Amino acid sequence: MEPGERTEAGGCAAAPEAAEAAGPVFRLEEVGKRNSSREAWLIIHGRVYDVTRFLEEHPGGEEVLLEQAGRDATESFEDVGHSTDAREMLKEYYIGEIHPHDRKKEGSKDPSMTSSGQASFWSTWLIPIFGALVIGLMYRYYMLDGRTS
Repeated sequence: MEPGERTEAGGCAAAPEAAEAAGPVFRLEEVGKRNSSREAWLIIHGRVYDVTRFLEEHPGGEEVLLEQAGRDATESFEDVGHSTDAREMLKEYYIGEIHPHDRKKEGSKDPSMTSSGQASFWSTWLIPIFGALVIGLMYRYYMLDGRTS
C-alpha cells in the first residue's frame, strides 16, 4: 500500500452504502502508523482526520498535534474548548471513520471508571460508607453526651 492511499479497514468489507455515506473505514493500527510530521492522522469522535497540511497553521503549534497524531485525540480536543470555527475546519481534513470494532478501544470514558477500566471503589462505596459511619458516630456521641449531662 502506498503512503496516503486510503483503503477499507484492513481488508474488512463494509456495507457499500455505509462506506459511501461515511467515507473509508480505517483500523486503529493503520491510523497509529500516521504519527509523524510527514503524515499526521487524528481520531476525534470516531472520525479520522489527516491534519498533515494543518500542522504549520495550527495556532497551538505543530507539536500539540504531533503529540496526539496516530491515536484518539477526542479528549484533548474537547479539553481545549475549540471554537465553532475550529470544529468547522475539521470537515476539510476528514478522511474517514474508525472501524466499529476499534471504537470500543478508543471510546469515550465513563467518569466512574478508572484508567484500568474498573469502577472506582473509592467513589462508589468507600467514601459514602465512611461518611455514614462518621455521621453515625457523631450522632451516638452527642446522644450519649446529652444523657450524661
